[in-house]
Amino acid sequence: MNISKAEILISAVSKDHYPKDSLPEIALAGRSNVGKSSFINRMIQRKNLVRTSSKPGKTQTLNFYKINEQFYFVDVPGYGYAKVSKTERDKWGVMMEEYFQSRENLRVVVLITDIRHEPTTDDVQMYMYLKHFDLPVLIIATKLDKVPKSKRARHLKRTKETFNLEEKDNIVPFSAETGEGKDIAWAILKKYL
Repeated sequence: MNISKAEILISAVSKDHYPKDSLPEIALAGRSNVGKSSFINRMIQRKNLVRTSSKPGKTQTLNFYKINEQFYFVDVPGYGYAKVSKTERDKWGVMMEEYFQSRENLRVVVLITDIRHEPTTDDVQMYMYLKHFDLPVLIIATKLDKVPKSKRARHLKRTKETFNLEEKDNIVPFSAETGEGKDIAWAILKKYL
């Protein structure tokens, strides 16, 4: 996909703040520091539209990035980060639940996981949660460049099996460093737009 325009439109904490247009939305979920920001930047071929941070827990709102005036990437707060207070985590949970349960513009959720490691209990819980609301999920198994080619198939198989993926859901091995998997991810996402 050729991206000519990308901008952050709004950071929302409740549905009163969501964009009022009816453009389709692709939400991005994943553990803190798994590479959601790097994924977005690579997909839209920008270095710093979405700020990356070495400090987990930086995304604390629903960040709506308007792409080509045609759709949104919606970056949601990362989960599984212990250094945030329980009160703060609970607020994020309510904010994300409201979005996932009620947003009609939401077409698909990209769940980002690290291919080097078995998906965590939090990853699997998030997948099950999204399936509870009958949302389509695309799993992006990122950090592919850090896995030797000879071990990739085994890592991918482990990820699929851990999630017990529904047949209609896809998994794409991906590298924000090299761009590997980007075209496949776009081909799948375009079907939802």
